[in-house]
Amino acid sequence: MKRVLGVLLAAALCITSASAVTGQPDVTGVGAAILMEKETGTVLYEHSADTPFEPASVTKVMTLLLVFEALDSGLLTLEDTITASANAASMGGSQIWLKEGEQLTVDEMLKAVAVASANDCAVALAERLAGSEEAFVERMNQRAAELGMVKTTFLNCTGLPAEGHITTARDIAIMSRELVLHHSAVQEYTTIWMDTLRQGAFQLVNTNRLIPTYPGATGLKTGSTDSALYCLSATARRDDMELIAVVLHGETSAVRFAAASSLLDFGFANYALQEVPIGEAIPPVRVSLGEELAVQPLPSQTPRVLTEKGQTDGLTTQISLAQEVPAPVAEGQELGTLTVLRDGQAVLEVPLVASAGVERLSAGGMIARLLRLLCMGSLQ
Repeated sequence: MKRVLGVLLAAALCITSASAVTGQPDVTGVGAAILMEKETGTVLYEHSADTPFEPASVTKVMTLLLVFEALDSGLLTLEDTITASANAASMGGSQIWLKEGEQLTVDEMLKAVAVASANDCAVALAERLAGSEEAFVERMNQRAAELGMVKTTFLNCTGLPAEGHITTARDIAIMSRELVLHHSAVQEYTTIWMDTLRQGAFQLVNTNRLIPTYPGATGLKTGSTDSALYCLSATARRDDMELIAVVLHGETSAVRFAAASSLLDFGFANYALQEVPIGEAIPPVRVSLGEELAVQPLPSQTPRVLTEKGQTDGLTTQISLAQEVPAPVAEGQELGTLTVLRDGQAVLEVPLVASAGVERLSAGGMIARLLRLLCMGSLQ
């Protein structure tokens, strides 16, 4: 049985070349840039997106991803207390000046990392999860490989300068998408403009200047060093569509924010996610030896495709279903596929899954059903 593609296929990825697209983003003064739509992963614009650059503190997108994966798996809770080590307290660059032995909750440290790009808190979280920053970095690189970030090498969890610590705009977009797609709770932190720690004694101001100025901004992470220059992974949501704009090696801080804004403006002006109506009723699937004779399939997600604004024609659907499945059937079990086509070309596949579970008939149930069938036959 096929799995969700979740992304537009190769034919649809050429969407940026269509004539309906108006204008081009202005990325003057940056080394690399990319614009990606979150739900489908479609790249809408790119400039030197596979050229390696230092990412500076945009590195912390991966740090945040691993922390949120640990939270979701139960390895960590927001209320857990973390004690700062001497190593964590020694970090330079952006920090909240942790003292060795100082204790903060995971929630507080996440806020410090997401809002103020605190290197000391990033290391403290890494040490809590993996025992050491070095072991955590191994996990970062392993996760990057799993995500297909083929041109990324992490040497620390902070983005502090280190020779060989590199990535690309495309790879940053990939890990940013993984974070915001599957761990939207991160935006409870990345949308904070100003806040405090230590019972109000320490002021936090978001390093991402788009948060208070760009309509729909949801995050995500800034970075800058003398060698990396000015970097940004920016996310924003409008009309139920979220975009990811990555800028690397910007000449100035103003340039990176202007370039990211231009990328986002371009995406919102030209593209939309369109819900695709199912063109035919989905029939039930027979269940052999089940307490119910059939189960109703439903799409596992609302089928939506990315389209150029104004280009809504040519979308059709096809349904492929198993004729019969054996009991027991689990709720959510895959029973078939809904394929969305644009002008006859498949652009999205969504599993059709069981809307409810069906238990297997017991021996007594089988006998009772057989007797009912025999009685019905004798009455005919």
